[in-house]
Amino acid sequence: MKRVLLKMLALATVAFGWVANPVQAAESIRIGYIPVLGSSALFVIDGEGWAKQAGLDVQLVRFTSGPQAIQALVSGRIDGYVAGVLPLLQARAHGVDVKVVATASIEELSVIARGALAEGIKPEQEAGLTPDAVKEIFARFKQDQKRLPRLAAQPAGSVPDTLLRYWLQKQLGFAQVNTVASIVGVDIDAAQQAFLAGAVDGAVLREPALTVVKTRLPDARILASGHNMMPDQPGSVLAIVKPDAAEHKAWAGTLTSLFVRATTLLAQHPDEAVPFVQKALGGGMLNDDVMKKALEQSASRFVSDPARIVESVKQLQDFEVSEGLLRKAEPVGDLFDTALWQQARP
Repeated sequence: MKRVLLKMLALATVAFGWVANPVQAAESIRIGYIPVLGSSALFVIDGEGWAKQAGLDVQLVRFTSGPQAIQALVSGRIDGYVAGVLPLLQARAHGVDVKVVATASIEELSVIARGALAEGIKPEQEAGLTPDAVKEIFARFKQDQKRLPRLAAQPAGSVPDTLLRYWLQKQLGFAQVNTVASIVGVDIDAAQQAFLAGAVDGAVLREPALTVVKTRLPDARILASGHNMMPDQPGSVLAIVKPDAAEHKAWAGTLTSLFVRATTLLAQHPDEAVPFVQKALGGGMLNDDVMKKALEQSASRFVSDPARIVESVKQLQDFEVSEGLLRKAEPVGDLFDTALWQQARP
């Protein structure tokens, strides 16, 4: 009887495809992320159950900023990372073998204003203001309010902080940031709350925060879209520690494929991702309509090809070096591994 049962089990295994596969061996993978729409591919993978179907045990670890996630990456507490790309260059400079294998989104960050800083901007002018028009807005604010506008971003060294400074200096042409605005470095949730409370005049925000604040503050205005701040602005990326190492190679390709699949869904059918992103980011505070609108407005920015941002990453790193924010530039090409994306691309 025992032999008969074993034979029947073997036949069932072949019939239903339950064949042992090294890629599908259970792996516990810790992926750090920050709670923004750029991390949505992770939420789709988790919500759809794709990782479990592929035999992967993906544990999502939440951080409030990219630099916090980098600390965990450097200390070996996470195996991968979905957040801003610039801090990864410094992680590599400190000896961490980490590679960007896919992008999650581009042109995520925008500058939004309220109160006196948004005064006079018509809705149809949003995100289409010329550099000269924005400079006039800053000058008028300083003259009328007798102070500099306060702009909230994430902590120094983060992509939002660097990009805000880049926009003010390189795109608008201000020689010194501290003569134009006072930058307040806080975490993501605090930036949104500070803007809603009127503690700051402007903020560097991403979706869904942009849709949330515009819903609650109809007079808020976009000073600069993600594209206007920097074309092909680098956003969130999927980075893996030692993707070629034997212990990671077994799952790195599978995870990258799932990530690209999820990013494609977000770009083509954002409405299907609403329940998964809502569960991860809404926290019971957002309704489905707000999340759906945020995803639809971001659909064109869900891009998985890592080659798309190589040049913009070089530009931002060169800017950080010129500003003394970095001691020296690191080889940007060494940060990217496009092979896994090439294998996974739709």
